[in-house]
Amino acid sequence: MIPSVAPAVLGPLALQWRPGLPPACHSEIFAPAADAGGTAAALALALDGMRAMENGADDRRGVLWVQDRAAMRLAGRPYGPGLPETLRTRLIHVAADTPEDALFALEEGLRCRELACVIGEIAGNPRALDFTASRRLSLAAEKHGVPLVLVRLDARRDLSSARMRWDIRSAPSPAQRWDARAPGMPNWRAELFRARVHPQGEWILRDDGNGLAAVRVAAGASRTDGTCPADSIRSA
Repeated sequence: MIPSVAPAVLGPLALQWRPGLPPACHSEIFAPAADAGGTAAALALALDGMRAMENGADDRRGVLWVQDRAAMRLAGRPYGPGLPETLRTRLIHVAADTPEDALFALEEGLRCRELACVIGEIAGNPRALDFTASRRLSLAAEKHGVPLVLVRLDARRDLSSARMRWDIRSAPSPAQRWDARAPGMPNWRAELFRARVHPQGEWILRDDGNGLAAVRVAAGASRTDGTCPADSIRSA
């Protein structure tokens, strides 16, 4: 089962989200399809959660990635060589024709304990993805211990039973040390607007290849340079 801690036994500091914590059984990420930031951040968060669950063990279970047709049209299919190295031989991709088919594949994947994680991409607010469908996904993830990260492309915030709900967009990359004109590491501005055991907050996230790093954004602050200060939080 996915580890969980009751809010009552957590102190104020422990309640704050940070990289390296066990993943929520069901997370949602709302993101625009145009910049691909939501999908990239979903991969980074999924990998961070998998590292936390593995506890150093050599877990080579598969990762299921499900997209409906509209999501594939907006964001494209996964490109193997561009994936994180640890996922290239583990990824199982399902191209679903409709949102109903995608939800069926997601729920069946969550029932398979030979999967380390399930990632989904669904575009917009299809009628099939109502609160009942969301609740079914949460219950399946909780029962079988397989975490779900569901990316909602170009969707409005609606009713959901997801335990953590994020709004994530691409953020400017920091300048490269040796060539300021070269592309920098991808950054994301991530707002946690609903969670069961964490207060709301906003972070700049970055996966530098060694783990997920996060720096808290002060309320009302406008961070435009993509920097990650020295007091940033990293996954272990």
